[in-house]
Amino acid sequence: MGRDVIVACDFENRRDTFDFLDRFEGVKPFVKIGMELFYAEGPSAVEEIKKRGHRIFLDLKLHDIPNTVKRTMAVLSRLGVDMCNVHASGTVRMMEAALDGLSRVQAGDLRPVVIAVTQLTSTDGYALKNDLLISRPMEEVVLHYAERAKQAGLDGVVCSALEAEAVHGRCGSDFVTVTPGVRFHDGDRGDQKRVVTPAEAKKRGSDYIVVGRPITRAADPVAEYLRFVREFKD
Repeated sequence: MGRDVIVACDFENRRDTFDFLDRFEGVKPFVKIGMELFYAEGPSAVEEIKKRGHRIFLDLKLHDIPNTVKRTMAVLSRLGVDMCNVHASGTVRMMEAALDGLSRVQAGDLRPVVIAVTQLTSTDGYALKNDLLISRPMEEVVLHYAERAKQAGLDGVVCSALEAEAVHGRCGSDFVTVTPGVRFHDGDRGDQKRVVTPAEAKKRGSDYIVVGRPITRAADPVAEYLRFVREFKD
């Protein structure tokens, strides 16, 4: 898959989202739609963004019993999104159920890329041990979850760029790595703990970087988006 920058459209309503996207004249960035916008506006917002020509990563991080995830994926498959995700900690059986739900896509349609969240980039080693009671090192945990996702038949994982190279080494170069927590050195880290620059993410083998506030809250979002594209893709 080609390397790309995914813009996290973490807005609270349809108006703010489309006001933002309208600024990209002649450019159709790959966008991430997360829980905030989806819960506020529902599937119709996703469908409208798709009609505008954007590829969509629907970031709902499904995590439930296998049957619920299977049935939910069957519903989401009707939206025509390009990428969606589940939590790897939901177990192999749950991830397999997610793919089973997507098998209900009509014949001839391409199913979305399905990836599993390993550990959030807002989670550091301290939180892993003290909040989640996981005593293994972060990279070991991420690689274990990546292997389980591949075993389940998923296409890749969400991980920090710090782990992307190791994930490819363990799961293969065609196993997709989608990496949040990407900032320029002059940017605000916000609540991200494991952070790299776009150039570092590229060097470490990230297939996609997900960037939100550094672009959406920039004085000139289009210019900042193109800055990320130049450093990551070119």
